[in-house]
Amino acid sequence: MQLKKEIGLFGGIAVIAGIMIGSGIFVFGSLILTRVGYALGLSLLVWLLGGVITLFSGLTYAELGTMYPETGGYYVYLRKAYGKKMAFLSGTMNFVLASSGSIALLALVFGDILTYIFPGVTSYVKWIAALTIILLSVINYLGVKFGSMIQKIFLVAKLIPIVGIIIIGLFLGTENVVLDFVPQGGEPITKIFTMIGFGVVGTLWAYEGWTNLNTVSGEMKNVSKDLPKAIIFAISGVTLIYVLFTFAIYRLIPLNDLIALSGDGAVLPIPAMMAIFGNTGMYIVFIAVLISVFGALNGSVMVFPRVYYAMAKDQTFFKSFEKVDKKYQTPSVAIFGSMAMSLLLLFFNVESLLTFVVFTGLIFNTLIFISVFLFRKREPNHPRPYKVWGYPYVPAIAIVGMVGLFIATLVEDLVPSLIGLGVLAVAYLVYTFIIEKKMKKGE
Repeated sequence: MQLKKEIGLFGGIAVIAGIMIGSGIFVFGSLILTRVGYALGLSLLVWLLGGVITLFSGLTYAELGTMYPETGGYYVYLRKAYGKKMAFLSGTMNFVLASSGSIALLALVFGDILTYIFPGVTSYVKWIAALTIILLSVINYLGVKFGSMIQKIFLVAKLIPIVGIIIIGLFLGTENVVLDFVPQGGEPITKIFTMIGFGVVGTLWAYEGWTNLNTVSGEMKNVSKDLPKAIIFAISGVTLIYVLFTFAIYRLIPLNDLIALSGDGAVLPIPAMMAIFGNTGMYIVFIAVLISVFGALNGSVMVFPRVYYAMAKDQTFFKSFEKVDKKYQTPSVAIFGSMAMSLLLLFFNVESLLTFVVFTGLIFNTLIFISVFLFRKREPNHPRPYKVWGYPYVPAIAIVGMVGLFIATLVEDLVPSLIGLGVLAVAYLVYTFIIEKKMKKGE
């Protein structure tokens, strides 16, 4: 039984933007401003550059997605480019750590933010996270159309407070924003370039999620036309929102206060809104973050199980994960298997989960970008409804961006990164000595 094609252009945009716009834009403002030496103009440039690198990465994915419009996304591309072993390693890493870790991480953030609004539930954060994962798994089991509808609703819902903050900052903010491109205290030109690079690496955390529409491309109504459009519109729109949102915050908080708050790692939108609305402004931000995280979580629960479904069809994962529900035409076992793994990862802390998510993606996204060059050479006549603009420079820039973030992650979070490498090594041994041997015997 095949999965049902229910996702159109707006649904595709909602999947990408809904996952990308999570908590990052709210909590990473301080980090970025600190990394660029509190130069406001430089920080806005860094947010823009991060969006450009993400767009280049998305354009590269768009070519692959229209070449191979199959459910499974990155797993399919890795299998075709490097063989089943590499695809298995990627899918297993995502099931054990990255994708399931992303669901667990978002659920924990959701529960944590909820405690600010309802302090009485502080002791039940993990229970709230678990119940949220279970609820959304059931919703997405009931059909991709149902899950896509939830994604559309929450995309609109999360944009309302974000756009509201942008309008308030632009029109009610009283601070004169000086777009200074020289860090506070002055730095040599070579140091400034280093700071820009380090800042861009930080923004890429907030742009995560752009790969996920490709995972459900097999369920799109018109993948050759809608996939590239959805990727371009979603990433460009999110970039514009991030830059305007950051500028709006600067319009609401004096520079000296920005420096002090960023040094303490504050969530800048909170004091910005409190400057206008008092304590009510604080709750506005909390609700905005809550909605954003819930939408990102729903998108993740929707798309990640499709990879395990593709792996099962390829006989490199549990055969039961290939099962499609007769009534709802969704990969039911894969959805609930993903749910179970995500629930187990709730025992890790937020910092470790974040590293699991990013570290795995960086390794395999780099290989996927390289695969564009491989496919152009191996299969020059393969139909390409969309060809990445600016080839070979655009995918090359995407590769450089991924490598830079990989190095930063390895340096800053060594222990969780080593855990990721350990899981990768175990998966390699499992495939080599168990799965590969079974394939050779024809079992």
